Amino acid sequence: MSHVPFGNEKNATVDISRRKFLVGTAGLAAVAGLPAVAANATPASQAKATTEKWKGDTVTTKDGIQIYYKDWGSGQPIVFSHGWPLSADDWDPQMLFFLSKGYRVIASDRRGHGRSSQTGDGHDMDHYADDLKAVTDHLNLKDAIHVGHSTGGGQVVRYLARHGDKNVAKAAIISAVPPLMVKTPANPLGAPKSVFDDLQAQLAANRPKFYYDLPAGPFYNFNRPGVKTIEPLVWNWWRQGMMGGAKAGYDGIVAFSQTDFTEDLKKINVPVLVMHSKDDQIVPYQAAGPLSAKLLKKGTLKTYEDYPHGMITTQADVINADLLAFFKA
Repeated sequence: MSHVPFGNEKNATVDISRRKFLVGTAGLAAVAGLPAVAANATPASQAKATTEKWKGDTVTTKDGIQIYYKDWGSGQPIVFSHGWPLSADDWDPQMLFFLSKGYRVIASDRRGHGRSSQTGDGHDMDHYADDLKAVTDHLNLKDAIHVGHSTGGGQVVRYLARHGDKNVAKAAIISAVPPLMVKTPANPLGAPKSVFDDLQAQLAANRPKFYYDLPAGPFYNFNRPGVKTIEPLVWNWWRQGMMGGAKAGYDGIVAFSQTDFTEDLKKINVPVLVMHSKDDQIVPYQAAGPLSAKLLKKGTLKTYEDYPHGMITTQADVINADLLAFFKA
């Protein structure tokens, strides 16, 4: 640290330091290709500029929730809906790939997740679908392709059934939760409700540990013999989960496990690619993929043998190629 003298030297030193700072700021701005902040800029004007910039990346829903989104490129839009309890960042491999193929790529953080408002309520599929509509309406999207992973697959299905597919060309749901995860008399292949109650209990008891154990184990199949753990993936999953609110994560377990999408699937008229792996340890194959494809009017099932639930990350090259082929078909 530099020594700051006392007495009469103080004002001169501060003045010099201030000039150095302003010159340095201008230099950095020039290198970055950005305008330098004026020396007499007030905190209020800076705050206003920051607020305006932030608003450019969010849309406010009818109930006052700010939904953060990314919107890159031009061309036919692809809208990505992420899984629980993650964020738009989980789609990085897909967004970069399809951007390079000439598509416009859009992904938003679900309410309570990532950079969106950490609201205490509204963590259900109807609100999720309405929030997605707020984004698509705000961006005035036409001929869009919707892609959802896991809980995001449920969000896409509810969105299409609830708001129609007028401006939608196609959709794809990957490792998705429809038609229904929990076991009921009408859904004998589902998991007992106690399984999901236990997930909520683990989250409430120690969310950081819970959010480490899931990706380190069954989410990416790192608990399978011979599958090497990729620690950066685990920590990136953990980072995304911890960015969101605990209430959203807690309530989201009910939303993804107990929402019945059977009638939603029957209402969808556009072609839908259903992608699911037989070794999915989070959303079991037999209770999900084949049943969804059968309920859809124009459903196509793409089955993988030993990919994990998080195959959009670990097998991104294969998933991206299969999606691209479906989009272009």
